Amino acid sequence: MDSVNLDTPPLAITPTQDQPRVWKFWGTTLWGLFVFAAMFAGQMTVIVYLLLREGGSFDAATATRIVGGGTTLSLSVITGLPAVAAALWLAIRFTGTSFADYLALRGPNWKHVLLGALGLAIIVIGWDVLSRITGREVQPGFMGDVLKTAQADGALWLLLIAFCVAAPITEELFARGFLYRGWSESFLGPVGAILLSSAAWTALHLQYDWYFFGEIFCIGVWLGFLRWRYQSTWLTIIVHGLNNLAAVAQSLYIAGQG
Repeated sequence: MDSVNLDTPPLAITPTQDQPRVWKFWGTTLWGLFVFAAMFAGQMTVIVYLLLREGGSFDAATATRIVGGGTTLSLSVITGLPAVAAALWLAIRFTGTSFADYLALRGPNWKHVLLGALGLAIIVIGWDVLSRITGREVQPGFMGDVLKTAQADGALWLLLIAFCVAAPITEELFARGFLYRGWSESFLGPVGAILLSSAAWTALHLQYDWYFFGEIFCIGVWLGFLRWRYQSTWLTIIVHGLNNLAAVAQSLYIAGQG
């Protein structure tokens, strides 16, 4: 009978199953372009449908009214969500990691939500003060126009769903969920991933001017920090939604003062 040598540990057995993988820099970048294209296609579906529904020929003014209307924008934002979710599911399916784990869809600690909201409030108030000092509008003109058309159509409730629920989920799954996850595990590291994903997220907001790009980028960096520090994309979704809700409330207040 062979003796057992307790001083020599047994040989480690290497698992044969494939290990879950993460898309690195180029994989995340290329799949990110695919997800963005899916978002664009999902949003354009509503716009094209509403334009075709007019029937016959219509002038540029009619097209501008439809495309820039609050109802159209709200519906396009909402339809962008399932398109992005489907594209992300496809990209993540090849990694062998679950959808929730890859995107860090973990329930947040409500103390972290409070901290996130407080930090966001400081950033937004700081930019509002700077806007007043430099003689600029506190509220982007785009927000006021969208709000007015949504109210005129009786679709304010739809705008709230789009801006405060659909948009935060869509954008956070894409930026702080997918882009951050892959880029942070590449040569960029967490800091580079926070900055680059914030820049990509800022580029989604072409409806604003360059000044508000600065504010959006700063908000993105804060959300990226929360994603890194607390490892929860649900946390950034909630904080993002609170920010958009505050922006809509501010727009309503300013419109009421006008």
